Amino acid sequence: MSEQEIKINVPNDEGSGQPEDSQSTDSAREESQVKKLSADLADLQQTLLRRQADFENYRKRIEKERAEDSKRATARVVESLIPIVDGFEHALAAHKEDEYASYRKGFELIYKQLLDNLAKLGVERVEPLGAPFDPHMHQAMDRAETTEHPDGTILEVFQPAYVYNGRVLRPALVRVAVHPGGASNKAVN
Repeated sequence: MSEQEIKINVPNDEGSGQPEDSQSTDSAREESQVKKLSADLADLQQTLLRRQADFENYRKRIEKERAEDSKRATARVVESLIPIVDGFEHALAAHKEDEYASYRKGFELIYKQLLDNLAKLGVERVEPLGAPFDPHMHQAMDRAETTEHPDGTILEVFQPAYVYNGRVLRPALVRVAVHPGGASNKAVN
């Protein structure tokens, strides 16, 4: 029996080598799974970072568009108020008699409040008298031949310009000086 026990024991000793092989195979398999999971985790982290950056860019773009929409809406309202300001100016210029003094004070107060509120919105009134003509800011309604002023100088303002956030809402209507017989005179004729 001792031989049988030895025979039985011998195969058992050889069999003990197999679990070591399966353990190394299992550890290799686990290691490859860990590497795969680590790679998946890193990929997911990169995806998350990209999504966060995309969302932040989207949020900034939407905020910028909202601000621009707000400015456009304000510009439209201001453009509709400019003729009202002109109306006040004409009314104040027309009635300077003493009998209209109390009405005039009321109109002046309302006119001043209107201009102050437009200024708070960021509207600038531009009176270009004496400035050089700029076709982006001014519209020439007339020209006067003179040698007293440099060529292209604004001599008279019929209507002031209004600018909102660098955008011209209404150009100034002006009279421009031209030198008699000058190059600009020949170019216009």
